This record gives sequence, C-alpha cells and structure tokens, in this order.
Amino acid sequence: MTQPRQLVIEADGGSRGNPGPAGYGAVVIDPVTGETLAEAAEYIGVATNNVAEYKGLIAGLKAAKALLPDASADGALRVRVRMDSKLVVEQMSGRWKIKHPDMKPLAAEAARILPASAVTYEWIPREQNKHADRLANEAMDAGKRGRQWEPSSSTAALDTPRPSTTAVLPPVSGPPGDAAAGAAKARAAMSARPEAATGTAPAAGMAAPQVGWAAAPDLGAPATFVLLRHGETALTPEKRFSGSGGSDPELSATGRDQAERIARSLAARGTIEEIVSSPLRRCRETAAAVAARLGLEVRIEDGLRETDFGAWEGLTFAEVRERYGADLDAWLASAKAAPTGGGESFAEVARRVASTRDRLTARYAGRTVLLVTHVTPIKTLVRLALGAPPEAMFRMELSAASVSAVAYYSDGNVSLRLLNDTSHLR
Repeated sequence: MTQPRQLVIEADGGSRGNPGPAGYGAVVIDPVTGETLAEAAEYIGVATNNVAEYKGLIAGLKAAKALLPDASADGALRVRVRMDSKLVVEQMSGRWKIKHPDMKPLAAEAARILPASAVTYEWIPREQNKHADRLANEAMDAGKRGRQWEPSSSTAALDTPRPSTTAVLPPVSGPPGDAAAGAAKARAAMSARPEAATGTAPAAGMAAPQVGWAAAPDLGAPATFVLLRHGETALTPEKRFSGSGGSDPELSATGRDQAERIARSLAARGTIEEIVSSPLRRCRETAAAVAARLGLEVRIEDGLRETDFGAWEGLTFAEVRERYGADLDAWLASAKAAPTGGGESFAEVARRVASTRDRLTARYAGRTVLLVTHVTPIKTLVRLALGAPPEAMFRMELSAASVSAVAYYSDGNVSLRLLNDTSHLR
C-alpha cells in the first residue's frame, strides 16, 4: 500500500487594530526535510484577527492541495495544520462551536478544501509560528503602501530558518484534531527538538522552558483560569470599599476603555475558550466587552461575587478607621472577623471561592477559562494556589483590569502563571 504523502501547513493572520488593516500568511512545509514548498500571503483590508487567521488557513490548505492535486483527490495526502490561534484550531477540530457569524462561512470554506479525514490541527506557541507570522506582517506592510504582497520581495523564509529533521508525522486516525496518540512526538518533530522524540537528553543550553499559559506535556492540559479584575468604576480611583452589598456601580468611561483594551489583548492571544463572570454589573460589563470580541457567551457564577463589606460599603479606608476603628482592627487581625453590620469575613469568602473553584475546575478540565471577578476572589484563588496564609491577602497589589492566571492540574498540582499584569493598558 502506498504511504500517504504528508505535508505541514503553518498559518497565521493579524490585524493592526482588531478590526483594522489585516493580512495573512501561510507556508507549506515538507516535514521530512523541513523545506518550504509554498508560501502565500495577502493584505485583506480591514478585518479582525480571527478573520485573518481563517483566511491564512484557507490559503494554506489551497496551496497544499495545489502542490499534490492527484494525492488529494485519491486520499493519499495527509496534512497537519499548525497555528497559534487556539480559536481556529479548536473550532476546526470540532471541539468548539462556531458562534460568530463571520467565522461560519470561513470555517465551511476551509472544511471543503480537503477531506476531513486528511487534515489534523495542532495549536503551537507563537514562537513556533514565526514564518507564517512574518508573511502576515509582510502582507500588512505591503497593504500600508497601497500594494499587495509579492513572493519575490519576501524574506520570511530567510528570517526563520527551519532545521531539517528525519522524523515524520504519525499516521492520521480517528476524528480531526490533535489526537493523543503520537501528538507529543509530532510536536517534537515539527519543533525540531529531536531529543523530545528520541528520549535523549538535550545538550547544555538547549532546554526550552515552559512559557505563557501552555501546559507541561507530561502533566496533561490543566484547567487554566485567566483571572480578570473588572474595569474601573467611579469608586475605584477613590479606593472605596465596593463589594456585593453596596450600590453595584457600572463601569466608568475609564473602565469601559480598559475593558476594550483587555478584550483586544485577549483576542490577539486567541487562548480563551469560555467566559465566566461574577453577577455584579461591573464584571458583567467587562465580560461582555471581551465576549463581543471573542464571539463567546458569558456564564454567570454567583460564587465569583465580591465580599459583602456590610456597613463599610462606599467608604474609604480612612472613613472606616474613623467610624469603626475597633471592627477594622479586628478584621485586619483575623480572617474570621467580618466587617461591621453583617458583612462577610475573609474566611467565609475563602470557603465560597474554594467551592466555586472546585466546581469550575471539574467543569472546565483541560480548558482555558476567563473568570471576570473582583479583588477578593482573585487574591483568594492566588493565596490558595500558593498555600499562603490569610494575611497574604493584604500583601498583594491587584489593579483594575489586571490579569492573573492559575493552572489546575488533574493530579492536584497548582501553578501560578501570572499576577497583576496590566501591560495591555499601556
């Protein structure tokens, strides 16, 4: 029986503004030699990142089919698509629903190019997708000059040399997607890391540490909670207690801008699979801005609400000190002490948040979920992940619209990946 011909497609798309001037890039590679067989890139006008990524996928699939038309017709072609867009990979693998109306026709077009049994999809870190990324940027640069990308002027292949490897892709079996059997070896081969495929130790200085929110391969995919504090309200810059027992303020103009900025940032990452929000208005508004960008729905989780600060709601720390000094001292000294007037103690909040965490980690095992919530729930999740004492709550800075991340593995291990990142606001 003839061995199927195997090809690798790496594709990417970008938008400078999301939506904004956009372009895509795709490269077809021989997995045995690492040779670039075909390149495609195009400036597509104003579009979103996700549209550009899908366009890149379509161009790559068409290029692969054009290279081996006979093989694609008689089923002797096997293609592995590698992209750093989690959205496209998961949707084309059939694991995520396609909800956004702009994505549905693009996904359908991509699915018609080659038989579903001939194509598998794999997510890769952006650092491993430099060739396609460079092509997409060349296309956008050409568009800025009022021109289209030309292969003769491209330097993408020169700027991203690809070491050859004698490893081949595993046979395709089962449904499309990143199948468990052989996937790790395929990733190792396509990353040009022979030590991962053969089991030999890497040479000194060659080890690549885990970065970002990706899972360590030997532990399996964790449930990763990307923890987003809501944007500012009118009470935030005045540093007033604003919990679940107060006025439930809306986002201010600054807060709405922050929500849009984080939405753009998360859309560019392409890693969020689900969105869960506190029921309070400031979180729901922040979550809605992100959901609109990602084409996802928002699930409300009451366990993510902020602490009820009782009689302290709406007051500054100094005002609480002046009016309820003894109660404040007790609250600062013990997690079991509640704010004046029947509010929640940090111990009560910790039990609520831990219970919510356990439900959500079970529900979203192996997935990356955005939790839009508040200072106390986020600090509590971080504290519990680190095994830190309750007083650690007062030793963390957590800015409005900041991002933190915690990964929960099936064996019980927990990893704090990020804390109070505000780079998207600069």
